Amino acid sequence: MKIEKKIWPKYFQKILNGDKTFELRLADWECKPGDILILKEWDPETKEHTGRKIEKTVTYVAKTKDIMFWSKEEIEKYGYQIISFK
Repeated sequence: MKIEKKIWPKYFQKILNGDKTFELRLADWECKPGDILILKEWDPETKEHTGRKIEKTVTYVAKTKDIMFWSKEEIEKYGYQIISFK
């Protein structure tokens, strides 16, 4: 399946450069390995697409609602970070 999503310029460019190899998204849509994610650059100031897009094949999808590894206080103090690696 091909899935189109908007992406802000700073994140689009990092993916284009090869520095960013992941996406964090609200899980309000279905996505599975093998799907093609079409990321269309979206300018939040003009509220328009820039015309640039990039296609990536989904290799892994992790979904969660409850992360119970840390206390609420630790999460509020530090937040989460997503780590991508090769």
